[in-house]
Amino acid sequence: MKAALIAAGLGERLRAAGITIPKPLIEVAGKPLIDHVIDAAAAAGIDELVCIFNQQADAVERHCRRRAGAPRLQIVRRTTPSSMESLFALAPHLGGERFVLLTVDAVFAPAVLRDFLAAAAQRPAADAVLAITDFVDDEKPLRIALATDGRVTALGEQAAASPLVTAGFYVLHPRVFAEMDAARAAHCSALRQYLRHLLAHGYRMDGARIGKTVDVDRPHDIAVADAFVRSGFAS
Repeated sequence: MKAALIAAGLGERLRAAGITIPKPLIEVAGKPLIDHVIDAAAAAGIDELVCIFNQQADAVERHCRRRAGAPRLQIVRRTTPSSMESLFALAPHLGGERFVLLTVDAVFAPAVLRDFLAAAAQRPAADAVLAITDFVDDEKPLRIALATDGRVTALGEQAAASPLVTAGFYVLHPRVFAEMDAARAAHCSALRQYLRHLLAHGYRMDGARIGKTVDVDRPHDIAVADAFVRSGFAS
C-alpha cells in the first residue's frame, strides 16, 4: 500500500507563539515530528511515501533526503491554500489502489498505524476508513458518530455529542477524487470539509478505533506529545 503525507501547512498557530522552526522539524522526545510519522510508516510495512511540502520547506526536504532505508520517499513541493488542496495535489502520484493518508502533526504509538491498516483491510467496501480515538485535546476536534456496524453516520456539528474524534490518518480509495471539482464548487477547503462532503454525497465511510493520538498544533501540544512519547505511549 502507498502512503501520502500532508506536511504543507505553515504551522501558523505555532508561529504566532514565536516558534519559527518548520512544523515537521519540531522535535518531540528528541525526534522531529516528520520522523515519527515516517518511522511509523516503515514499521507498518509502507514501502512508498508521497510527501507534500510547501515551497518554504527547503530544510524539511533536505532533512528527508538525508534519510536512508524504507520507505522510499517521493517529494512534491507546492504551497497550497488548504489541507484539501494538498491532498488533491497528491492525487496524480497515488495510482489506482487504496492508500493511507497521514498528517505530519499526529503523534501515536508505533503499532497504531500497523493495527489501523489491518482494521481498514477488513473493510474493503469502504471508500474511506477513518482512524478514530476518544482522546480529545484539541481546540476544534472533528467529532464523529458511528453506527453499531462501524459505519460513519455523522461528522462535525451533527456528531457534537459523540465522544469520538478523528485521529489524523485515513485509508482512502482513489474514487473519492471524483468529487474534487464538486468539493471546490461547494467551497470546501479543509480536509474535514471534504470528508463531510463525501459523506453527504453517499460515499461509504467506516471508522476504526485506535489508541491515543496527540495532534500537535499549539505549544501546549508539543509538551503533551513529548510526555506521551517519553512515557512509552501510556494513555
